[in-house]
Amino acid sequence: MTGVIDTETCSPTISHAIGLDAATTVAGALKAIADPLRLRMLSAIATDPRGEACVCDLTELANVSQPTISHHLKVLKETGMLLSERRGTWVYYRIAPARRGAVTALLDAFAPAAALDTVEDETERTKTLQTMDARVTRLAEELADELPDLSRDLVIAIVRESYAGLVRSAKLTRHIIPLTERFARQRLADLTRDRTTGRPQVLFVCVANAGRSQLAAALVNRLADGKVVARSAGSTPAADVHPHVRALLAEIEGERPAEAAFPKPLTDDAVRAADVVITMGCGDVCPIIPGVRYEDWAVGDPALSSPEGAAAIRHDIERRVRALLTTLTD
Repeated sequence: MTGVIDTETCSPTISHAIGLDAATTVAGALKAIADPLRLRMLSAIATDPRGEACVCDLTELANVSQPTISHHLKVLKETGMLLSERRGTWVYYRIAPARRGAVTALLDAFAPAAALDTVEDETERTKTLQTMDARVTRLAEELADELPDLSRDLVIAIVRESYAGLVRSAKLTRHIIPLTERFARQRLADLTRDRTTGRPQVLFVCVANAGRSQLAAALVNRLADGKVVARSAGSTPAADVHPHVRALLAEIEGERPAEAAFPKPLTDDAVRAADVVITMGCGDVCPIIPGVRYEDWAVGDPALSSPEGAAAIRHDIERRVRALLTTLTD
């Protein structure tokens, strides 16, 4: 009979749902940031190279009065996302340490996606993917022939894993084969690298690999003059490098290398091959490998900043890179 639930076949399991108290807390936080100005304020504080922002800084975001800015900040503070400190006549705000991971994940997940201006038609994507397996197999066989000193099965497995890792977030599948080749070659080089010899290698890691880590790696590769090798990766790579960052990469590396940059998944191979692993203040956790040095740089995310803010973050990263290189090249 329509509308009657068959209790023998329908056994709903609601025990895994979020608890009422937790849901109420999360809903309150989401409601608080469901305002364009508050969201911009939160991202401005999170990406400020100083790690904090003053009320006087935030008034530049909109044509509203200082009391209005203070009201919005109070709402955000009441959710537990912000902490404040009065210094003289001004109040400074920073992201609460306990909420930094949640705030970063929220901003990293949504802002890069909102910035993408090219979306592949789903029908075209499905049609392309149906023909992809044969192309991946051909690529794997070609690389295995090219690298006879490596296990053939290993090369083929790395190519297939590289393709699977990239296709999850690929914006345009028509570029996926050349990207798979580049990523697989990098992984194979990492697998065979001996950390006791050769040039030092640095791995920069952030969530999306669409901003900070890309900039840091590019700056190392430019400033090290070939004495240090830098790579970058993301725990949840975005579909593309953010436009603000690509413009900065063009200044650092030139137009063609900047256009070729793409987000890459984080792999154990990359961590094992590195002498230094640097997370970019985004809460990522990397595998702990003996002999690898770990650092965390609390820098703003250029993907969430204005072009001027992104340039300031680039200079902050460059300062840190120069200090890092003195420890690796002396």
